[in-house]
Amino acid sequence: MSNLFITKPLSQLMDESKTDHGLRRSLSAFNLTTLGIGAVIGAGIFVLTGQAAAQYAGPAIVISFLISGFACLFAGLCYAEFASMIPISGSAYTYAYATMGEFVAWIIGWDLILEYLFAASTVSVGWSGYVVSFLKDFGLVIPAQFTAALGSIMVDVPQIGWKLATPELTKSLSDSGIAIASLPHLTGILNLPAMFVVAAITILLLIGIRESARFNNVMVVIKVFVILLFIGIGFMFVNKANWHPFIPKNTGVWGHYGWSGIFRGAAVIFFAYIGFDAVSTAAQEAKNPKRDMPIGILGSLGISTLLYILVAIVLTGIVSYTFLNVADPIAVGVNAMGSGLFWLRPIIKIAAIAGLSSVILVMLMGQPRIFFSMSKDGLLPPVFSKVHSRFKTPYVSTLITGFVALILAGILPINILGELVSIGTLLAFAIVCIGIIILRVKKPDIPRPFKTPWVPLIPILGAGICILQMLSLPWETWARLIIWMAIGFVIYFTYGIRKSKLQNRKL
Repeated sequence: MSNLFITKPLSQLMDESKTDHGLRRSLSAFNLTTLGIGAVIGAGIFVLTGQAAAQYAGPAIVISFLISGFACLFAGLCYAEFASMIPISGSAYTYAYATMGEFVAWIIGWDLILEYLFAASTVSVGWSGYVVSFLKDFGLVIPAQFTAALGSIMVDVPQIGWKLATPELTKSLSDSGIAIASLPHLTGILNLPAMFVVAAITILLLIGIRESARFNNVMVVIKVFVILLFIGIGFMFVNKANWHPFIPKNTGVWGHYGWSGIFRGAAVIFFAYIGFDAVSTAAQEAKNPKRDMPIGILGSLGISTLLYILVAIVLTGIVSYTFLNVADPIAVGVNAMGSGLFWLRPIIKIAAIAGLSSVILVMLMGQPRIFFSMSKDGLLPPVFSKVHSRFKTPYVSTLITGFVALILAGILPINILGELVSIGTLLAFAIVCIGIIILRVKKPDIPRPFKTPWVPLIPILGAGICILQMLSLPWETWARLIIWMAIGFVIYFTYGIRKSKLQNRKL
């Protein structure tokens, strides 16, 4: 049992950070910050803001963002200390290996697959919704059954188009005097646009990190500019009546409005904040990781949180939250501003497409680098750490990640994907926060280019809020997490523990 909790020496990690593993160091502090913004500003604003408001919190989704923002600030401070001290690809997996042992590291590494791989699939579904809406504006219509998850029911809503049949949509239509059963409906087959974008970005990531970072920079500039444009114009169209009641009365079901809905909303939209974690996966491709990693992590988190709150205020003020459970809520908000702002619709949708593209890119970039670190430690087969001789990218793990994400994007609905990503992210953040406390006790004197303030208070608050939000998620999500972890345990005890380089070195 003691072998399960063997820790990787920090001296070994520092030596590995200086070793040439074939990855190209080409990312500056600006690149890392834009990578973080690229991942954070995307699904949260363009997809989940409206859906979480409609299903859980109403206009109080603003409070949900504040709760998640504080949790992320506490976790981000812990990440910044680890990332500056241990500049190795692998993120929370590497940090857990150094503080809590190999078995915990495996758990978090396996859990991070939920965070990154499933996140890429989730966001690609949102990307599909905006692309379909954008093309429709120009008279190009993709058959609805090829824009939805396998087996999902779609209904053709008057003046809106094909939308996923949900209880919230049924209620909204009923309030307007429309029976959902009277509308045309069909069954989804595959979400082809979502599959297409995953394939395209996987190819880009194979070509190189520098090229991928340049693409991301352009996408970030576009979406931040347009988001600011939406906020500025949207404030002029706010109807304060849409903010009342600010906290809708709980329906009698835990998590469905009221304060429990605010906490459940915070847990679901926590998925939107995982960008700064993705920054830490690129440590071995940063030019000066000890200085630049904290800048990238905390800078992207601060900018993104402010934009989230402003967009949530404006969006729920323009449109009643009951009509926001769609794949493209910002587009719905623009439509509600009236025909005089028709010119803004394609601009917003282009920004959403650009923004979601950058999120998919960063997620698909992060997962192969976690596989890379786990493979280097022997916990996964050597093929996962193979680096392309020309492009200097972990091409095999990138291809595997892209293929699996493509399949998930085509067949699973966004709500299941989003909840799995949220619980995986929350678990990772909680473990990182706990790891800071353990390392301060076990290794108080090692150099720390960046130090988390007010330890242990900040890590305790970070871990506590993350765990509270995990408890707010539906039991079905917990069941899926337990099944996923059980699969991971089987792989570790049948392969990882036998092939572990650290275990074999000890023996």
